[in-house]
Formats: sequence, structure tokens, C-alpha cells
Amino acid sequence: MIEPSVESMGYELVHMTLGNGPNGCRLSIYIDAPGGIRVDDCEAVSNQVGAILDAADPLSSSYTLEVSSPGLDRPLVTPDHFRRFVGNRARIVMDTDIRGRRRFIGQIVEAGESLVVLESEGEDYELPYTRIESARLESVF
Repeated sequence: MIEPSVESMGYELVHMTLGNGPNGCRLSIYIDAPGGIRVDDCEAVSNQVGAILDAADPLSSSYTLEVSSPGLDRPLVTPDHFRRFVGNRARIVMDTDIRGRRRFIGQIVEAGESLVVLESEGEDYELPYTRIESARLESVF
């Protein structure tokens, strides 16, 4: 319901989370665009999405809507996200052990349809997307 509207405004819907906030639910929406995201962009998307949610009323309780950029440590959610950032460093947490490990930090070497290859500590690990609990770019300063 939200993604088509955000995309029609010229933004990429990177990720959404629904969690508990101090006054009920908190819906966090992360958007991106080729030139980056400004406060005005977040405000425009917030107004559009707020109107959609008010009309459809999909949440059973009150909610707070937050719209922001994904930041330097942006989440990697889809195979396209991983493909776009091949060559960059990422932090990935798996839902099960892969060769005795659940947590990986390393360079994205390859991103296919079903898995990402991450080079970590001199070894390549094939990490299936279906087993990834969370993944974010790792900021390098």
C-alpha cells in the first residue's frame, strides 16, 4: 500500500519497521534517492504516507510515523540492495550458524538471486538471503 506511492514520488522504499513506541506503535520508513535525502523529502513522504494510512486505517492503535534516510549503515534487505553494494563492507547476522558462525563483517564479493558471498577474515562465505536475520553496510572511516 505504501511502496507504490513512495516510488511514484521518485524515492526508493528501502525498509519499513513496525515496533513499539512511547505512545503506541511506531512505523519507521526509510527512503533513498540518487541525490540523497533531505528533510524536505522526509516531510513530503510523511505527509503522503500519513494520508494513505489515515484513509486505510490498517493499524488498530495509535501510531507515530517516522520517515528518514537509511543512513551510512543502511540496511540491506533485498538481493538488489546487495548487488548495488558489491565491493562495500557489510555486517551480517544469520539466524543459524554458517560454518560455526552467525555474525560476519566483510566485503560483499558477489550477490546472486539466492545468496550473497561475503569475504570475511580471508575466507568467502555463501550466505543465503533466507537465513539472514539482519544486514547493514559497515561504515569505513
